[in-house]
Amino acid sequence: MQILGLIVIGIVIGVLARLVLPGRQRIGMLMTVLLGIGGALVGGIVASAIGTGDIFELNIIGTIVGIIAAAGLIGFADRAGLGKGNRRQLRPGG
Repeated sequence: MQILGLIVIGIVIGVLARLVLPGRQRIGMLMTVLLGIGGALVGGIVASAIGTGDIFELNIIGTIVGIIAAAGLIGFADRAGLGKGNRRQLRPGG
């Protein structure tokens, strides 16, 4: 059940992180969810390290840190060209 909760909060954190970032990101929904889950894990680890809760608990500090971490991950992924709109297309004859 904790894994399902992590996936759900990862979706929420990923979507919120994309809303925080300015401009358009060229990553898909699956990448947003995965990076949101990564941000949620980072937020849970930080919250656990400072003693405000367990890694799988939902709390305000873990959520805020998770959104910041996910925004950083999404920004990095977009700049690295991991999105669906960043692929270089070959021109015929060139």
